[in-house]
Amino acid sequence: MIHPTRTNLLLLKEKSRSVQNSNGILKARRQALIKELLAASAPFLASRDAVQTAYGLAVRELALSQAIEGDDMMASIAAVAERDLGVEVRERSVMGLHYREVSVRESPLRHPDRRGYDYRVTTSRLEEALRHFEQILQDMLEIAAYESRLKRLGQEVVRVTRRIRVLEERVLPELKNQVKTIAQFLGERERESSFRLKRFRDMKRAV
Repeated sequence: MIHPTRTNLLLLKEKSRSVQNSNGILKARRQALIKELLAASAPFLASRDAVQTAYGLAVRELALSQAIEGDDMMASIAAVAERDLGVEVRERSVMGLHYREVSVRESPLRHPDRRGYDYRVTTSRLEEALRHFEQILQDMLEIAAYESRLKRLGQEVVRVTRRIRVLEERVLPELKNQVKTIAQFLGERERESSFRLKRFRDMKRAV
């Protein structure tokens, strides 16, 4: 136990105020992080929903076009339509948190005449399938762009919340208990001193 003196009592009170201020700052940071997390989550969730929808349509159209075009035709189209999107991974920072962001130099979405083959000799089923898969690729890249950011924000929210909980459930109660104990001790000591002084004065008057 800390030695029960007025100096230590003042120091403990100052420390308690400092911890409360730190707790307030942490809560404000957590609130800002949650706001940022929610803002970044909306397009992320929208992209995931879009991928699920587009994937079902793409698979159905691909199966139909493959039955019409044949495996050899599909393989040759896949070979000439292949390209490099120029995917780049860069370091970014949000609220002091570092994360990796994915970006591309060229959009996956293309007009049929930019795919490297004569789309006039293919079926509309194939063009629909390719359009859906290109959309899926673009949505997946958007998801990748948000995923790292969301992960870092989520980790920081958890870390800050744990620190707040430690301060509120352990540090602050312990400090308040120490302040209360020392204050009670000093109060009792003052009352004893006052009582002894009063008794001494009474004895002095009696003489």
